[in-house]
Amino acid sequence: MYRILVACRAGVGSSLILKIKMNQVIEENNLPIVIEHSNLDGVPGFNGDAIFTLSDVAQELKESYPDRYIVGIKNIIDKADLLAKMRQFLADKEQK
Repeated sequence: MYRILVACRAGVGSSLILKIKMNQVIEENNLPIVIEHSNLDGVPGFNGDAIFTLSDVAQELKESYPDRYIVGIKNIIDKADLLAKMRQFLADKEQK
């Protein structure tokens, strides 16, 4: 089971919606992923497999944490895009 952190600046708006949508996609597709949720303060202590966040925040996080697997999301309610990005994450992890 892979652990993904969903985070945004405050941890109450967009990341909460993203968490809900990602959990729907995970359930619908039986993906081996567990979602955790936080604001950006939770990023340094997170030792899971990936961080999914908004595209603009992802750019900042990639600069601060170049060794982390970080995914930027443009449309937090586009389930097809979320599924594609989660499948890419799983494929990348399987290759390692």
